[in-house]
Amino acid sequence: MIAGAGLWLVNAIFPPACLSCREETETPMGLCARCWAETGFIAGLVCHICGIPLQGEAGDEACCDDCASHPPAFSHGRAAVLYQGGGRKLVLALKHGDRMDLARPLAQWMARAGEDLTAKADLIAPVPLHRWRLLRRRYNQSAELARHVGALAGRPVLPDLLIRQRMTPSQDGLDRAARLQNQSGAFAVNPRFSARIAGKRLLLVDDVLTTGATLSCCAETCLQAGAEKVDVLVLARVAKDA
Repeated sequence: MIAGAGLWLVNAIFPPACLSCREETETPMGLCARCWAETGFIAGLVCHICGIPLQGEAGDEACCDDCASHPPAFSHGRAAVLYQGGGRKLVLALKHGDRMDLARPLAQWMARAGEDLTAKADLIAPVPLHRWRLLRRRYNQSAELARHVGALAGRPVLPDLLIRQRMTPSQDGLDRAARLQNQSGAFAVNPRFSARIAGKRLLLVDDVLTTGATLSCCAETCLQAGAEKVDVLVLARVAKDA
């Protein structure tokens, strides 16, 4: 009774606000009706490898043409939203807008989308930033998402499992082949964790999946270091027609 009264008082003084536009909402940690309509949550049939939405009935395991012709190093992938509209706005707010408050609720979306993958994961790790980029940005948004996904799923998180060995130019505007070339040799497994990942199933976490080149390079690095299998979970997935 007292706790309920306290919550009512907090909500009365600080009404719940939309995660995106900050307009008042009925429930905390959610979206207003307009932002909800602008956010493309991924549901139904998806490619079981990269998580992109496909035509067909949910429940059937399917693979998109790109993954069938050029399979990545990771085995399965899931994404919570499409990287467009409201989904893109939230990613950019977390990544460049210092909206650290978004990490936990967005990780909840990811945990729901990737529930089958977190259940099988032995360890969770984020895609790393290069130390100079981390110094400028002050935090790695993928590491923050991974930390919360791990807490929600009850799985251990290794935030510094992977090391980005060199700065890579921006991936914007590059096709899949160029992205793979750009990321080639950019990652290494932290020697402190080599023994720990041997024979384990890993779940790599990132904010956005475009062609999958970065995550595939990270997965290949982990597999070469002895991991048994690598899956990926991202907040947003770029649609092929985006």
